[in-house]
Amino acid sequence: MYIPKQFEETRIEVLHDLMRSHPFGSLVTLGSSELIANHIPFLVDATPGPFGVLRGHVAKANPVWKEFSTTMESIVIFQGPEHYISPSWYPSKLEHGKVVPTWNYAVVHAYGFPKAIEDPNWLLNLVNDLTDLNEASQGSEWKVSDAPSDFVDKLIRAIVGIEIPIAKINGKWKMSQNLKQADRQGVVEKLESQNKYESDIMAELVRERLDS
Repeated sequence: MYIPKQFEETRIEVLHDLMRSHPFGSLVTLGSSELIANHIPFLVDATPGPFGVLRGHVAKANPVWKEFSTTMESIVIFQGPEHYISPSWYPSKLEHGKVVPTWNYAVVHAYGFPKAIEDPNWLLNLVNDLTDLNEASQGSEWKVSDAPSDFVDKLIRAIVGIEIPIAKINGKWKMSQNLKQADRQGVVEKLESQNKYESDIMAELVRERLDS
């Protein structure tokens, strides 16, 4: 990923926060003859250093867990907030007109060598953790144990765990840092004026970096 210095984000806690708030990652790995992409919800465990570990699962019928490259790292892409930025929002447009559209976004790339895990106890713990985390955010009390145990056992046998110790991690927060201060402030004001969740989130991210 191309990361100009002003857009680089290196704070591990910030990167992990984005991964947790947008856990549906795109896993890209090199297979025997082509790149293979899968879209998987991941848990982030920050404890193992230096960058943490990702854990998820795929269907056993999915051949990806048999085709991980052992010589080329795989990558998991976590896409955070993003928003179109209009040149009409810049005061510079009225001054000289030398402005163009762009797109602001936050993204994390995590690299590592995946390993497949078929242990049913490990898989059950993972499924419980994933469920509890996501159900909590929905205000629900549903648990895996609410389903019949034989049904759960059957489904556990149909999946394979994926664990990726993160060997390298990159973050890019493109938040108008390359613009003049007045234009950046114009971006914040126009985003906030839209009164939408997505634009409010982006406005806050741009505002956080106004002085950078």
